[in-house]
Amino acid sequence: MDLEKRRQEPTADTPPVELRASDADRDRIADILRDALGEGRITSDEHAERVEGVYRAKTVTELEPYVRDLPSPDGAGHPHVRPAHPAPNRPDSGAVPPAPDENLVAVFSSSVRRGRWRVSRRTHAYAVFGSVEIDLSEAVFEHRQVVVKAFCLFGNVEITVPENISLRGNGGGVLGNFEVDSLDSPDPDAPVVYVDGISALGNIEARARKGRRVANALANPATSDRMRKYLRF
Repeated sequence: MDLEKRRQEPTADTPPVELRASDADRDRIADILRDALGEGRITSDEHAERVEGVYRAKTVTELEPYVRDLPSPDGAGHPHVRPAHPAPNRPDSGAVPPAPDENLVAVFSSSVRRGRWRVSRRTHAYAVFGSVEIDLSEAVFEHRQVVVKAFCLFGNVEITVPENISLRGNGGGVLGNFEVDSLDSPDPDAPVVYVDGISALGNIEARARKGRRVANALANPATSDRMRKYLRF
């Protein structure tokens, strides 16, 4: 056998490579935790703590402890967490495809998202010598967990949420500012917005708007029965 080929082959002493977790992997685990909360298997405090850890996880292995003691949707346990398969190009007949991730980009310009709009599960904001405004105060939430990933370079990203949801933040600044005014809704079924970002010589801020409450998605007949359980506002 060629020596170079033998060097490349894994040995018993070689540790396995940690598989990086994808956004779909994190969202799938967050859905399991949401169902566990609705079934009374975990408390609202446990749910908040676990979901925050899920969205910070870097590898698939790091996701396993958060659902190890919970049943999977088919009733089985979770011996380990498998990475999610990519979504098919075409949905099954009669299925409603999920809303795609939304990207807001401002390069030497501005980008604004406000008014009554359907919030995607994940929104990406990029501000480079520009400004991005994400106003969720009148938005319709169809996902209980919403993630906003922000990157700011010599710019500004401003996020506004209704006062009756939960708001979490995880990020930092390099000669810049990252500020999230954490908010805990008294309703355990309220949507949760997670802001994850990095600011370099710029500013990322997220806070609640007083007097604004989350939009009632029940007024729209297209809202699924599953979401009716969580949107009681």
